[in-house]
Amino acid sequence: MQQYLSASHYINWQHPLILTQAHMLANGCANPHEIANACFEFVRDQIQHSGDYSLNPVTCRASDVLRYRTGYCYAKSHLLAALLRANGIPAGLCYQRLTISHQRPPYCLHGLNAVHLDRIGWYRIDPRGNRDGIQATFCPPTEQLAFPIQSEGECDLPEIWPAPLPEVVAVLETQKTYEEVSNNLPDIELISPVHSQSNPASMQSVFSTHSVGPDK
Repeated sequence: MQQYLSASHYINWQHPLILTQAHMLANGCANPHEIANACFEFVRDQIQHSGDYSLNPVTCRASDVLRYRTGYCYAKSHLLAALLRANGIPAGLCYQRLTISHQRPPYCLHGLNAVHLDRIGWYRIDPRGNRDGIQATFCPPTEQLAFPIQSEGECDLPEIWPAPLPEVVAVLETQKTYEEVSNNLPDIELISPVHSQSNPASMQSVFSTHSVGPDK
């Protein structure tokens, strides 16, 4: 569990900006569930999605997402993980593979979080930001994510990562504007799905980057 509490280059929760914000969000909360909800709602509602609002700069490190108050879904998940870890709550990164539009290829990764809650365990939350047709909430133990899996080729990746995928970081670090990110989103090509009763979502996958449309 320690890896889900650690500071890293991108989830740099020991940065003064992160620590200050984490303390402010925890102030007045009675328990870790309330703190987790406060952190989630802050990132969901107060950090603007770069694609939705056509905002630069492109952010990746948690402290930069907080400083500029904008980020793609991946970057927002980095900030939420940092705020949770700064409050001593284990948090990781999750991904979905989703269609871009019209329920057909191409696909892209969508970034979200998992938080470890007492008496519940790992619980996924999606801070990308609500809009028409998207209503992600914090209501454990029930998941209320931004995007349900609907189309062929879409999937929830079962892993919970302590750090961002290199393919995600590569896009956020090399693309200079929100438009460039939107045109170069990372995708996952599934090469050998494996289905089982114990883990029907388990699969073997290979990561590749494709030029696709607007970010989820």
